[in-house]
Amino acid sequence: MDSSKKQDSILMSSASRRGFLVGASALGAAAAISPTSVMAATPKRGGHFRLGLGHGSTTDSLDPATFENLYMQVVGATLRNGLTEVDQNGNLVPELAESFHASPDGRVWSFKLRKGVKFHNGKTMDSADVIASINHHRGKDSKSAAKKLLQPIVEMKADGPNAVVITLEDGNADFPYIISDYHIPIMPKSGSGVDWKSGVGTGAMMLQKYEAGVRTTMKRNPNYFKKGFGHFDSAEVITIADATARTNALTTGEIDAMDKVDLKTAHLLKRRKGLKLLEASGNQHYTFTMRCDTPPFDNVHVRQALKFAIDREAIMKTVLKGHGAIGNDHPISSSSPQHASALPQKSYDIDKAKFHLKKAGLSSLKIDLSAADSAFAGSVDAAILFKEHARPAGIDINVIREPNDGYWSKVWMQKPFCAVYWGGRPTADWMFSTAYAADAAWNDSFWKHGPFNELLLKARAELDTGKRNAMYAEMQQIVSDDGGVLIPMFANYVMATSDKVEHGPVAANWAMDGFKAIERWWFG
Repeated sequence: MDSSKKQDSILMSSASRRGFLVGASALGAAAAISPTSVMAATPKRGGHFRLGLGHGSTTDSLDPATFENLYMQVVGATLRNGLTEVDQNGNLVPELAESFHASPDGRVWSFKLRKGVKFHNGKTMDSADVIASINHHRGKDSKSAAKKLLQPIVEMKADGPNAVVITLEDGNADFPYIISDYHIPIMPKSGSGVDWKSGVGTGAMMLQKYEAGVRTTMKRNPNYFKKGFGHFDSAEVITIADATARTNALTTGEIDAMDKVDLKTAHLLKRRKGLKLLEASGNQHYTFTMRCDTPPFDNVHVRQALKFAIDREAIMKTVLKGHGAIGNDHPISSSSPQHASALPQKSYDIDKAKFHLKKAGLSSLKIDLSAADSAFAGSVDAAILFKEHARPAGIDINVIREPNDGYWSKVWMQKPFCAVYWGGRPTADWMFSTAYAADAAWNDSFWKHGPFNELLLKARAELDTGKRNAMYAEMQQIVSDDGGVLIPMFANYVMATSDKVEHGPVAANWAMDGFKAIERWWFG
């Protein structure tokens, strides 16, 4: 291990040196909110906050390793905290950690923990809880989406009760971002593992009742360690999958806030007395994902034919109503400094679609495409538009309207071709490691590309920003040309609240103010 003197030499300096990864990225894409909201009055304590979300499934679990939709992401972020977090302004900051720093080569990371932080059950959080919580995802039989992210860890040890030292197999400048992932909150150690079933954490709210994919009720944590946060006396998160029902619930006062505003009626909602529309632009993107291990999508020319057979601009205008931007079949948005701006933009080109179909040895193609509003609002409409766009190329797309409930367990990563939404990730390495690396748990296209995976490892350890970004640009081109994910658009987060709800700047790293609306908002 490097000496403590060497460890002290890098990060927070490393954090600021790589501030571009947060401040200018989709993390830091400013939320489009009203000036009065930004200059809101001093937060007030009290009230019962009701949040209606278009997500949630009866197969959900309080185990953060399984979180896959906004319902559980919000519940999890309200009950628990991570070592680090991305704040409302898009900056990476310590959370349960008081500070963190690394050795000069970025291999050894030391996290100093906040002292005296209490779990909801009264237990004081310490280094044993941190190590057990991280190890929860690392076991041989673990199916956690964070397993791949944490795979580079070769050693973890406590440096007393209030510090943890983590050694990686190679340097990784992004590790403090990785450890903020919503799958990796700190939970109380229990036996040889952690207690995840009770929902006990250190978060702003304490669990009262949990009904998977239906409703979760919580009450304020009187001992919350983060001053200036956790204002509501109580809160509940409610699954309301149908956008019309969700909007009606808000307009009639049954809920105080909602996600996934129906963009067809957003302009009307914005003008309605007593309501506010919130919009934040970040890394969220909508995809049509093909399983590259399943014919005909195992043929790169079939994948390319489909990528040229979609009119992205038409779908973006029709589905997003201008609340977003056109995509180019890779997941790094134009707001990120790691975006490959020189990469030619794919356009709707029937001749090229036919060319690639012919290269695949086909004169026509018939395929099924699964979609549901739980994938993303308007996904069925987008799939039907895609069907019309592709027909002149000899591609017959049969759109299957799937049920909302169970979509993420029965369709996503199961059906060969389906609609998917991604919240994106703060850095290119994080996004690629989560969904594009050959052995990533959420590699939903089941895509394996040797040169891409080699570049992923090289870029992760490269501390020179210019060289690193050049590698990421090459990787974006590989994904765009060869990958099994068609990304027609990046979508803004569009939410709505009662005008009684106040807030500061709204984070754009994830939906609902970085999943932390319940912690950060209050009633005026």
